[in-house]
Amino acid sequence: MTNIYRVDAVWQLAGVYEVRTRTFVQGQGIPKQFEFDEVYGGQYHYLLLEENEQAVATARINLNHEEYAKIERVGVIPEFQHQGYGRQLIGAAEEWIRELGIQRIVITSQQQAVGFYESLGYTARPEIVIKSSIPVVHTEKEIHQAEEQHHA
Repeated sequence: MTNIYRVDAVWQLAGVYEVRTRTFVQGQGIPKQFEFDEVYGGQYHYLLLEENEQAVATARINLNHEEYAKIERVGVIPEFQHQGYGRQLIGAAEEWIRELGIQRIVITSQQQAVGFYESLGYTARPEIVIKSSIPVVHTEKEIHQAEEQHHA
């Protein structure tokens, strides 16, 4: 059974850090001090996707920008990749951002994931150069507020 949490408990945050450690620190060799770069008390929201109570995927929503929300640190544990979890996670992040009234989303994608984000409606903007220790590409998407649903 798949659950996606809007992280609001320490046990869920532990799952977020487990996924990020396995995906980025161990999986890609990113030093811990670069991976865990949050400013304490900053405007971040986290999502955690679990499958059968096992942490599988995570994303961070950065609300420190005025004009857009930024989806960051999207990670799926390697043995769970290519099974649709990333797509579910991005959909949940977009829904949360939409609920916050934000219409523009930016993702600075690792080079190898650009095609994935393009398949979800993001537009790569390689002309926007980003200083990073690993190759990344600016992608963005406009989302529109859903019309209110009337329930019968």
